[in-house]
Amino acid sequence: MTVDEYIAAAPEPARAQLEELRAAIREAAPDAEELMSYGMPYYKRGGRLAYFALHKDHIGLYPFMERDVAGTELAPFAASKATIRLPLDQPLPRDAVIDAVRRRAAMLGAS
Repeated sequence: MTVDEYIAAAPEPARAQLEELRAAIREAAPDAEELMSYGMPYYKRGGRLAYFALHKDHIGLYPFMERDVAGTELAPFAASKATIRLPLDQPLPRDAVIDAVRRRAAMLGAS
């Protein structure tokens, strides 16, 4: 399965949010390699940059620890075990996602 197929298989309106999240990650790290891993879209650039997965009522964005997003617009969405939960019934905090992915790339030494 490819990332395109993963997103195409999602129901609307989740599909649009997945496309928006994908675009935000690609904007933050345009040279990241886009793969599938563990059944999820995966971005690799100097290490594990980001994964995302559709769930019943949210999109999980990984591996972002609570400490990684403290004091940012993503802080309210932080959950345990390196997870950001982006509710499907709310607009995607696109700029905050871009910032978090850029900071994650810098942590990995891939800025």
